[in-house]
Amino acid sequence: MHIGITIFPTDYSIGPAGVAREVEARGFESLWLPEHTHIPETLTSAWPGGPELPKPYYDVYEPFISLAAAAAVTSRIKLATGICLVVQRSPIQTAKDVATLDRISNGRFIFGIGGGWNAAEMRDHGTDFATRFPLMRERVMAMKAIWTESKSEFHGEHVDFPPMFSWPKPVQKPNPPIHIGGAWPYALRRAIDYGDGWMPIYGRGPSLDKMAEVRRDVAAAGRDPDAFEVSLFGMPPDLDLLKKARDAGIARCVLGLPSAQMDKVLPILDRHSELMRQVS
Repeated sequence: MHIGITIFPTDYSIGPAGVAREVEARGFESLWLPEHTHIPETLTSAWPGGPELPKPYYDVYEPFISLAAAAAVTSRIKLATGICLVVQRSPIQTAKDVATLDRISNGRFIFGIGGGWNAAEMRDHGTDFATRFPLMRERVMAMKAIWTESKSEFHGEHVDFPPMFSWPKPVQKPNPPIHIGGAWPYALRRAIDYGDGWMPIYGRGPSLDKMAEVRRDVAAAGRDPDAFEVSLFGMPPDLDLLKKARDAGIARCVLGLPSAQMDKVLPILDRHSELMRQVS
């Protein structure tokens, strides 16, 4: 089982390049960065994590620029969005962003995506909250066409463009792995449909005892359960839980860091590293 790290990089935290160097030096497998373009003053949908939205959600850096900085100072760790809000992005521009980052990192990018929870944020991007999941599917399918075809076109209900040319193409073929975030059971169904893995937030998916059922669902859809990765995002730094996740066949657990400076982040990262050593 792999252990990854996630953080909201901000102007008051350790920077993306700095945290990436420290994550790689300690042997972690991956670094995951989230996305919010802005937080509207008036929210019309609740944050699933609790009654009050944490400050780093307002302040987080742009993920692709941050991950490019991380790619420049590392050579081994995988670099991932966790999650990229594709429902708020142009699929043509995002396809280029993904392919460019995959090239810059020499094939180390994981494309973690999701539909998101912030209806007001989506509205400012012209996205209807009620149809965000059909929109997400079409945008992903359109990006797959752009990544794999020298002359691509797409014609759907939500995404439509005539034949065009777009380079670069990703290093990873046919595309960087797409991991779809979200809760049980609907996000798992979306991941089986057009993703390469599923990444629920710990506590919002099925219990670890249900992972055999997840594998059966993947197999019943004609997908290979051994190739379909399940990652637990926001996993508590608890040794017994991590061992249970490992034994249940979880591919990856992603542990969090606070949006803080190096003197506060590094001791936590060291403790996470010790947990990783004990689990492996």
